[in-house]
Amino acid sequence: MAGKQSKLSRRSIALLWLLAVVVIIGTLIYLEQIAILYVLATVTLVVLLLIVAFADLESVSRENVDGFIEE
Repeated sequence: MAGKQSKLSRRSIALLWLLAVVVIIGTLIYLEQIAILYVLATVTLVVLLLIVAFADLESVSRENVDGFIEE
């Protein structure tokens, strides 16, 4: 399965997610559902902070980034 190539690249998938988020936010603004936007923004910020808080950044070294070895 690791050798299988997907039909969409990572960039295409990221752009589709971005388009979906833009459509959702635009629809909520158009329908004047600002309270829901506040809740979504708060939950998103909390999730982002939790991801950063639990990220194991101590074990990341500059030598192992994308196979680049700094000399």
